[in-house]
Amino acid sequence: MVKLTMIARVTDGLPLAEGLDDGRDMQDAEFYKQQVKALFKNLSRGQNEPSRMSIETGSYVFHYIIEGRVCYLTMCDRAYPKKLAFQYLEDLKNEFERGYENQIETAARPYAFIKFDTFIQRTKKLYQDTRTQRNISKLNDELYEVHQIMTRNVQEVLGVGEKLDQVSQMSSRLTSDTRVYADKARDLNRQALIKKWAPVAIVLGVVIILFWLKGKIW
Repeated sequence: MVKLTMIARVTDGLPLAEGLDDGRDMQDAEFYKQQVKALFKNLSRGQNEPSRMSIETGSYVFHYIIEGRVCYLTMCDRAYPKKLAFQYLEDLKNEFERGYENQIETAARPYAFIKFDTFIQRTKKLYQDTRTQRNISKLNDELYEVHQIMTRNVQEVLGVGEKLDQVSQMSSRLTSDTRVYADKARDLNRQALIKKWAPVAIVLGVVIILFWLKGKIW
């Protein structure tokens, strides 16, 4: 069965729409939604992921397609036919482009097209039962093949993003440490100058005082 459906802009990972009723029968729905958002974040970094991919996560599989800088993603049971999942996404893509293609780039707030949920729910119902004549016909459609679509594990995919985050954090730490070392270096130089010239300043001060006292006495 189709469990979750989310649509996002690839350039910045901004969520544009999702199935509002999705995940109500799942205990860990929020956990998987966070994984989806992490995947969108990875895609927004421009990691050159394939335009179509399946990603295994626990008892489920994420399937997504990217078209026109928009990612259409659904999560299904592992047993759900891959072919139907991608045809479901194609139906969503075609309708979403028809209704919102000229507004995608200018969308400024999350879920700007949340009304698209009506179409998501209606279409999802058509794809839920794999035994209907309609879906059996789609499964037998030789013109739509998914054999070459790559399947990966979610840890493998998200691991790339985690490594990038680690590099970014290390870079920030190095920058911060560099500033600290520079401040310490300035302090050490200041202390070295004080140690070097303090005796000379003291001697000169004493000499000046002696000359001043001598002038007073005489």
